[in-house]
Amino acid sequence: MIDLEIPRKFRPLLTQARGMAEEVFWPISRKYDLAEHTYPAELDVMAALIDGLGRSGSARGAGATGSAKAETPNPSATPGVRNGANLSSVLSILETARGDVGLTLSIPRQGLGNAAIAAVANDEQKRRYAGRWAAMAITEPDTGSDSGAIRTTAVRDGDHYVLNGEKIFVTAGERAELVVVWATLDRSLGKQAIKSFVVERSNPGLRLVRLEHKLGIRSSDTAAFVLEDCRVPAEDLLGDAEVRSAAGGFAGAMQTFDNTRPLVAAMALGLTRACLDTTRELLAAEGVEIDWDRPAHTQSAPAAQLIQMEADYAAARLLTLRAAYLADNGTPNSMEASMAKAKAGRTCVEVALACVELCGATGYGERELLEKWARDAKILDIFEGTQQIQLLVVARRLLGLSSSQLK
Repeated sequence: MIDLEIPRKFRPLLTQARGMAEEVFWPISRKYDLAEHTYPAELDVMAALIDGLGRSGSARGAGATGSAKAETPNPSATPGVRNGANLSSVLSILETARGDVGLTLSIPRQGLGNAAIAAVANDEQKRRYAGRWAAMAITEPDTGSDSGAIRTTAVRDGDHYVLNGEKIFVTAGERAELVVVWATLDRSLGKQAIKSFVVERSNPGLRLVRLEHKLGIRSSDTAAFVLEDCRVPAEDLLGDAEVRSAAGGFAGAMQTFDNTRPLVAAMALGLTRACLDTTRELLAAEGVEIDWDRPAHTQSAPAAQLIQMEADYAAARLLTLRAAYLADNGTPNSMEASMAKAKAGRTCVEVALACVELCGATGYGERELLEKWARDAKILDIFEGTQQIQLLVVARRLLGLSSSQLK
């Protein structure tokens, strides 16, 4: 089986993350699955740990706030071997998601909006938003996978923009301090007029209308908002204010996905790893062991299936590490990010369901977390771009076609 050595500088961070997953997340995972919408106060310790590691510089890139736009490599560094913030974020999130995906999404100051700010904001904005928890609001009732069809409007009014529209499926929307809202400056211009705005959660024009009851990741709150004459200071627009400027526009906003899709892939990998580890332990207790020196078809059906699932996990992991590595080395990674998200999301769902089935009554019951993980898995193949959207992005890149040429 192919494996990669973890860079030495990341090992203390990953040891801490794994310990948190096993010692904090697992014991409370069922508790907050049942107590939906209750804030897991235990996560404050995790947030403080990540903040401390970040300030000390011992674990650059710990969590979503560390993910960044593709960096320009240092000319004096060894060519092609930069392991930076994006790879660190992927590896740490993989470990925490092994404990619980919903709790990982609920760690303060580690929201997908934080990754968006890291990817698009200017230096002054990054300083101003530092240390604050940001959610990201893209999806609308009539706009799911087609982000370019956003209807929420932003109209300039002096030193402010006035936002009007509706947003749904906002992860950590109730708990976050900031919400990164995607809106259009001119609907007639399509994608090129779309910008992202950082909105204070306390803004009276941003009204929470409901929290969703979900199949999985119940410990993570998912909110729906209405924006009614929501006034946002002009300096809270991310990127260039010019409608036709690419900087911070739709292309800049979409760059966010190149950074967040590997993070979601890492969540899927963590959940997959948890399912495989638990299933192997349960089957081993019943006498089912894997012999890695023998072909899969010569072993029992459960052992052969576990070998196949391990191979799928390894493929998804390598794709995810490559997407993060490319970003760290100043190389465009849009196709690789979509490949990683597509493979990891699909693998996660298939493995979680197969592990429930392999473990029989134990897999379906609540004594183990397998049935919960099977419910949690599905969202990882949907949010940050569905499976179908990822495959469409990959196809466009491979064929050299634009979005208008291949829909």
